[in-house]
Amino acid sequence: MNIALIGYGKMGRAIEEIALRRGHSITCKISSQNLSDFNPRVLQWADVAIEFSTPESAFSNISLCLDAGVPTISGTTGWTNKRTEIEQKCKDKDGTFLYASNFSIGVNIFFEINKRLAALMNKYEVYDVDIKEIHHTAKMDKPSGTAITLAKDIIDALERKKVWTITPPEEKNSRNLFIASERIDPAPGTHIVTYSSEIDDIEITHTAHTRKGFASGAVLAAEWILGKKGIFEMKDVLEL
Repeated sequence: MNIALIGYGKMGRAIEEIALRRGHSITCKISSQNLSDFNPRVLQWADVAIEFSTPESAFSNISLCLDAGVPTISGTTGWTNKRTEIEQKCKDKDGTFLYASNFSIGVNIFFEINKRLAALMNKYEVYDVDIKEIHHTAKMDKPSGTAITLAKDIIDALERKKVWTITPPEEKNSRNLFIASERIDPAPGTHIVTYSSEIDDIEITHTAHTRKGFASGAVLAAEWILGKKGIFEMKDVLEL
């Protein structure tokens, strides 16, 4: 499989290492250093594009890939206020697009555990809930895309929570779901969901030790998406 890497930072390099080890080829590497060279012509030999860039460039990067007819995997966070536009473009082009806020197999299992726990906790209003995410200082978006996914899934299941916020609530059991963000070095990516009451706490945690889990998941998604049309998520790849 020929892969175009759109974004060649630490994650792009980790994806390259795993893709080559699995017998794939890298047809182009686009970074901030050569972004002006990014056009449909450089994608002509690509079977799939894997996009891990920046919140500022993700929308235009993905649009260009879809315009070129290249199935596109995106893991960039912080741009998803325009996700509906991208998905409409994908439909209009009869293209292929898969977005995930996190490609780690472990995190996607964590998402399913989070949904189940939220459904169980819906009728126990004595428990308040919040989310904490911890990442290295080079991570630009805050809160993380993974934390936002966790929050949205909780809000879908927990009737007493209506919106997520990064502002600490002034009172317990607020209608807002608070997401706390920390940026420290060194820091593995950590996400903690805590349900607390006067009697006890219930807490679930996921901690990523390296980028390899995310990179492996992205390559797995690229392998899975070949020959498919439509809009997908990582749970489709993992059959969760």
